[in-house]
Amino acid sequence: MDSSKETLPEQLTASPCLQGERVAFTGTLASMVHRQAHELVESNGGIATQHVSKQTTLLVIGEEGWPLEEDGQPSIKLQRVEALQAQGIDIQIVSESNWLRLINLDERQSEVHRLYTPAMLSTLLGISVNVFRRWERVGLIRPTRRVFRLPYFDFQEVSSARRLSELMSAGVSRTELESSLSKLQGVLGDVDRSLAQLWILAQDNRVLCYDGRGLIEPKSGQRLLEFDGEEAAAAAPRVETIEISSDADEAVVAEDQQGWSFEQWYDQGCELLDQNEADKATEAFRLCLMKRPDEPEAHFHLADALFRQGNTLGALERYHVAVELDHDYIEAWTQLGCLHAELGQFESALEAYEIALTTHPEYPDANFHTAQVLHQLGRTNDAITYWEAYLRFDSRGPWAETARHHLETTV
Repeated sequence: MDSSKETLPEQLTASPCLQGERVAFTGTLASMVHRQAHELVESNGGIATQHVSKQTTLLVIGEEGWPLEEDGQPSIKLQRVEALQAQGIDIQIVSESNWLRLINLDERQSEVHRLYTPAMLSTLLGISVNVFRRWERVGLIRPTRRVFRLPYFDFQEVSSARRLSELMSAGVSRTELESSLSKLQGVLGDVDRSLAQLWILAQDNRVLCYDGRGLIEPKSGQRLLEFDGEEAAAAAPRVETIEISSDADEAVVAEDQQGWSFEQWYDQGCELLDQNEADKATEAFRLCLMKRPDEPEAHFHLADALFRQGNTLGALERYHVAVELDHDYIEAWTQLGCLHAELGQFESALEAYEIALTTHPEYPDANFHTAQVLHQLGRTNDAITYWEAYLRFDSRGPWAETARHHLETTV
């Protein structure tokens, strides 16, 4: 695809409206739903169409994930436009960001690259928080920002990983997806990051960790080759998940695990949590803490494992240990608040959320949960401030809808 297609046509850049334009959309928009986009086209003098035809003058490509069909090919609308262009019909193709700039909605571009916490992404995309943590460990997604231990992710990168993962799980080959991404490069820009994601997804049957410089094999510490195509995939070693045997009272460490380090037990615990083996993960985290008892993140994950086994009080204790070791562990304070709220200990929940917000006042999760607890206590007027604070960071998704609903029915 010719990169010149991304350049906005002169007659459009010279006008703030879409007078005389017939506009179609393909892919998922990151800034709004298609219905809202159609209304904006109409209000700017254009005609919004559901389908591409010879009368179409502009195709806008959404920037949430990739506009790919179930077989991994570029979207039907995009293929149709390319076929019409080959016949000499003048149809412009622009990205969602450039379309927003065209209609003077530059502020909406922040939606395309809005940053989200793991919990926010979980509610928005319907994927477990633990999946995002695993994706981060293997380098599939990378935090754009960190506040103490709390990661924030670019929504576009995460949605790209999700879409590519879905397609590969459905049987679409990496080669096919690489070809499609290359075709989209002219419109949506650099695809190198998504190509790297494809390579990581192709290695998904192995337990890998990402240490900031590349992928490593946890057991041996061997660094894997950087992304360079099929040769790297063929040369990379296979890593097996190692079982932990146990009885009711104590972990029985296999002979070949006797010399394991903190990192190896920690990685094993995380992998077992990914596999929903909470009981075995608990053993692994306890064993890694025998090596280094003052590691807050190990206590945090042990708390998660205990909670999944129904041991809420044990989880509370471990979250407390995590924040004692690191007072600025925002996620641990918030999880403490959530567990207290679940137990009906609302004042203790508010105290935990308050500490999280004192450390990071803009933390969306703690603002939302604080509002919910205040509402449960009948202090709805106090909750308004926190719902409004949450909506400054998230304008869509289930939590945003809940916050808006409360504000609309309260104010």
